[in-house]
Amino acid sequence: MPKIKTSKTTAKRFKITASGKARREQVGKRHLLEHKSANSKVKKRKVLNVADADLVLVRRMLPGQVAYK
Repeated sequence: MPKIKTSKTTAKRFKITASGKARREQVGKRHLLEHKSANSKVKKRKVLNVADADLVLVRRMLPGQVAYK
């Protein structure tokens, strides 16, 4: 049986918590920040959970890092 490969792009973008949820950074804070308001840049610092509908896809792409409950 061949090994299941981890999607490296997914591994860079998501982290699996101990409870099995996936965490992600917010988009829109990498470049072109000079025309964005300070309030919007502060709000984008927060790390969010991945939606339940997308969690199945993220776990499938990270086979070795899934935390089981």
